Amino acid sequence: MSNNSKNNIEYWLALKLVPRLAIHKKIALVETFGLTALFTFNDKSSVLTSANGLSVKQLHAFYRPDWQQISHIIQASKSCHSDLICFDDACYPQLLKQIYDPPLVIFIQGNPLLLNAPQLAVVGSRSASAGGRDTAFSLCQQLAKKNIVITSGLALGIDAAAHRGALSESTGTIAVVATGLDQVYPARHSALARQIINSGGAIISEFIPSTPARAGHFPKRNRLISGLSLGVLVVEAELKSGSLITARCALEQNRDVFAIPNSIHNPYAKGCHWLIKQGAKLVEHCADIIDEFAFADKASLHLNSEAQLFKPVEQGANKGVTEIKQKGLCNDALLASVGFEITPVDKVVSRSELPVEEVLTRLTMLELSGLVTAVPGGYIRTQ
Repeated sequence: MSNNSKNNIEYWLALKLVPRLAIHKKIALVETFGLTALFTFNDKSSVLTSANGLSVKQLHAFYRPDWQQISHIIQASKSCHSDLICFDDACYPQLLKQIYDPPLVIFIQGNPLLLNAPQLAVVGSRSASAGGRDTAFSLCQQLAKKNIVITSGLALGIDAAAHRGALSESTGTIAVVATGLDQVYPARHSALARQIINSGGAIISEFIPSTPARAGHFPKRNRLISGLSLGVLVVEAELKSGSLITARCALEQNRDVFAIPNSIHNPYAKGCHWLIKQGAKLVEHCADIIDEFAFADKASLHLNSEAQLFKPVEQGANKGVTEIKQKGLCNDALLASVGFEITPVDKVVSRSELPVEEVLTRLTMLELSGLVTAVPGGYIRTQ
């Protein structure tokens, strides 16, 4: 079958399968050459080789994609009743496009319309206390009544309670998983997974069908949970836990973090207490979160503001205005708090002595002006 007969999904999967090439570099190649053009260069073409320093294996993946494997992936996806949403699809979640390494292809079972609905990520310990599970259920039920989609990871403990609380209303809930969609992990949540889909919710993954649960997949899953959402609520978490990884991802993605306090004797409260000390908003009631969504100037917790904030800069008449703003930002005192090496957000907060919320907002403006770049672990100053 010739390249001309391939469809958009096949090309995105071919790009996904290029080995050991960072996602942001793949997206940059698409922006430079165009998606289909990447796979129509022949072996003798020097464009990809000279411009991007790709390895022999990577070049081979562009020149000779494994179309048979790609067809198998598409068929396997259909077999487990899932659809594929590519990076340039209208249904692709817009907030997710703003993270450092958005998935090129999303596998989804259920309702794709939820992906761009206002979402709050709710995470916590797999070994949560009964009180923690009750709190997660109750808060998520109340948030769902406010038409906020609850996004979590289908794990034991807090995740399951969050999904079930959302399921008590009709808003819908999204489960982001770390396996292929042909399986459910943990297996005991098979009924919960079916309930999520049957109630108008969705289960999504960036992993191809037949991918098993592996330890390294869960941090990748966590970045999607926070990336999809306007903010992250941690209900119960130990100091060393996946929930704190999700909270860290949220900060790197300019999302707000909320945490619920508990008894000082509860080992599963220590992570939440640590987050509160670092500037996470303490949550006692649903209103503590809803109030944040009402702030029109809080871009990270207001969907319309988020869309406007990341609107591409127009050329021509607006270019001069952009340059004036950029010059003003060059004198921003906060910029001095960002180093030319990776600087964590908490370090920027410490150096600038500014509130976390203000730091995140100003870092976003600096990033949009090209003065800093968001990277895993924090920010790097570029000018």
